Amino acid sequence: MKEFELKYGCNPNQKPAKIYMKDGGDLPLTILNGKPGYINFLDALNSYQLVKELKEALGLPAVTSFKHVSPTSAAVGLPLSDDLKKACFAEDIENLESSPLACAYARARGTDRMCSFGDWVALSDECDALTATLIKREVSDGIIAPGYTDEALAILKTKRKGNYNIVQIDPDYVPAAQETKQVYGVTFEQGRNNFKIDRALLSNRVTANKDLPDSAVRDLIISLITLKYTQSNSVCFAYNGQAIGVGAGQQSRIHCTRLAGSKADTWFLRQSKQVLELPFRPDLGRPDRDNVIDGYINQNEEDVCAEGIWQKYFTTRPAPFTRKEQKAYLATRQDVALGSDAFFPFSDNIERAARSGVRYIAQPGGSVRDSAVIDCCDRYGMVMAFTGMRLFHH
Repeated sequence: MKEFELKYGCNPNQKPAKIYMKDGGDLPLTILNGKPGYINFLDALNSYQLVKELKEALGLPAVTSFKHVSPTSAAVGLPLSDDLKKACFAEDIENLESSPLACAYARARGTDRMCSFGDWVALSDECDALTATLIKREVSDGIIAPGYTDEALAILKTKRKGNYNIVQIDPDYVPAAQETKQVYGVTFEQGRNNFKIDRALLSNRVTANKDLPDSAVRDLIISLITLKYTQSNSVCFAYNGQAIGVGAGQQSRIHCTRLAGSKADTWFLRQSKQVLELPFRPDLGRPDRDNVIDGYINQNEEDVCAEGIWQKYFTTRPAPFTRKEQKAYLATRQDVALGSDAFFPFSDNIERAARSGVRYIAQPGGSVRDSAVIDCCDRYGMVMAFTGMRLFHH
């Protein structure tokens, strides 16, 4: 296929629209179902790069959930605890551990379920039936993978009344070394960002504590590769094989850290007894449960425990999850990894990260305030590595 005509571009008024190869060659894509749009393809191509790099770096199947050209999370195929299965709404899936790819999907889709609503999914490996079964029951716009089993494809084709977007990409495709884009009629050209993120990138440890266990190396690599495909400025918290809080597209890295930290906190709190044992009404759908859990934890505009309101969601009235209880629970969560796409100019970032259990940090370094940031890390016993490499993405 040389080109694919799109219904419209980013917005309905942007017509005509299509995707094609500048050199006139065949697209490395096959549309197996549906009719993806402009933003769908932006999500598909960016998300697939992310999982492809994760698989190459860590040797594990990888999945990411993308929304509007930024990942909500990314994860590798590690088994889930019983509490994590329940928090990810995957406790009813038998033999989940038989498919590492399905485990990676459950983690990635279950991390930030509010932001993942209507997402684009990318898989590093061929989609199997178990992974397709998990995807089928979530609200999603489409998927990209290097292949699909016949059973998986049949399952996915039943989504969205048969219109679910399913894209297959050639896993051997290698893009051109130079890339171009136009802004206001002006053409920009640059070399592709082929910078390799691996263990060696974390060797320059600048804090007094230099102990970086393999689990922390894995999580820092996940956070840094996730950042590579996240809209700058960005900060990513990672833990136990998955990105658990992504703060992206903020002008301030302090705001990025706050946003990512609050998402990480919510992810941890979803696994608390208070949340796992919420007495939901049996007729309450998955998206509604997500909204209620977020309101219960973060005490949003609707008090879901209030008289006259709780009856809409629960069979019995739950006790509020107090800030004191939340703080005590979060204090038990440690060894979180944090990556930043640019240097931390202020120790405020470190202070906020510490409140979410961060112990390991990777950032480029190079600020005139590096020494103050390092001193702050030392006070908390953290390990910080300077990568020397910015990961801006626009």
